Amino acid sequence: MGTDGGTELRMLRPEEFDRWWDHLVRAFGGGPASSEERELDRSVTEFDRSLAVWDADAIVGTSGAFSFRMTVPGGAVVPTAGVTMVSVAATHRRRGILTAMMRRLLADAHAKGEPLAALFASEPAIYGRFGFGTASFQIGADIDTGRVALALPAGTDEVRVRYAPPADVLKECEAVYAALVPRRPGMLARQPGWEQAGLLDPESDRNGASALQCVVAERDGQVTGYARFRTKMEWGPSGHDGSVTLEDLAALDPAAEAALWRFLFGIDLMTTLTVRGRPVDDAWQHLVSDIRRCRLRLRDAGHVRLVDVGTALSARTYPAPVDVVLDVEDAFCPWNTGRWRLTGDAEGASCERTSDAPGLALTVRDLGAAYLGGVTLLSLAGAGRVRELRPGTLAQASVAFTSAVAPWLPHGF
Repeated sequence: MGTDGGTELRMLRPEEFDRWWDHLVRAFGGGPASSEERELDRSVTEFDRSLAVWDADAIVGTSGAFSFRMTVPGGAVVPTAGVTMVSVAATHRRRGILTAMMRRLLADAHAKGEPLAALFASEPAIYGRFGFGTASFQIGADIDTGRVALALPAGTDEVRVRYAPPADVLKECEAVYAALVPRRPGMLARQPGWEQAGLLDPESDRNGASALQCVVAERDGQVTGYARFRTKMEWGPSGHDGSVTLEDLAALDPAAEAALWRFLFGIDLMTTLTVRGRPVDDAWQHLVSDIRRCRLRLRDAGHVRLVDVGTALSARTYPAPVDVVLDVEDAFCPWNTGRWRLTGDAEGASCERTSDAPGLALTVRDLGAAYLGGVTLLSLAGAGRVRELRPGTLAQASVAFTSAVAPWLPHGF
């Protein structure tokens, strides 16, 4: 398959992986990349979903997709194309290469029956034109653990926290993660091989910190939570000034979660706990004594696109009854363009083509932003991105599209 400018787009062959991966590393700044990262990426790459763009014998574009399953509001886990590894050589910009790759990836996802696509954007401004909306956010924090105390829930003292080599408790930690997947929209059911991503520990990524460490929370001999983290020892004029960087934390109940946070706050010689990529409604924010000294920051996380509007909107549930006709615009995947009647409630939903008069008009990008329930239709309407065509429709639909739990994509891909 050709693209503009005489280049050729075709499926990646296994023997071409190293050249493909080297191009990708260069496109993302050319920093050091470990052999562990290369081999993990090789092991999870789906070659029948990975694309390379060639100019003669040089790779000038890369992209691919993973066959994920994502939780949507209501708890269903829906097939999702995880768009990934997207790059275009600096020598070949503005030749239609990215557009050709995205068109192929989305067409393939549609043919496979995947109603959703998702990605993490290195540059968020790029993907709106391909119909991806910012559907989830994440918070980070730098917590002054010397000045911030924790108010712990009942049962915390009944939880045992112990160190364990990360690889030795991988099975138990993955069981905790798997139990949490249906509870929060945006979470991904891990495919075989992806559990190893949490154990990646190349020295080049540590920035002077320790090797990856792990503790597990146990009650009655059962693992109910875990935390993976690094420590970095530093000294200042007043003495110790070490820091802890949290890489991953998951727990099945409030007591286990609080016990893990108490441990992280209390590591000897450490004065700062750095938290990255956590859900915006993370419970620890309600345990701390002084949220200002946690220096919170917000950024975008998962970007979602509806590949098949009818199937995607039928797959989730709605906390309030909804009956609305949506006039959807989708220039990039025209099979979605037109009017769709969505009816549903907390028990289920259906979304079918209709010729009835629409109540709301919006693009597939804005539908993707609202889909997981973390961005309201009302807020999008306030920005002029959703138009109410029948009075009263916007308020009803906006409530119906919400989620009681903030959506969160827990790890990149």
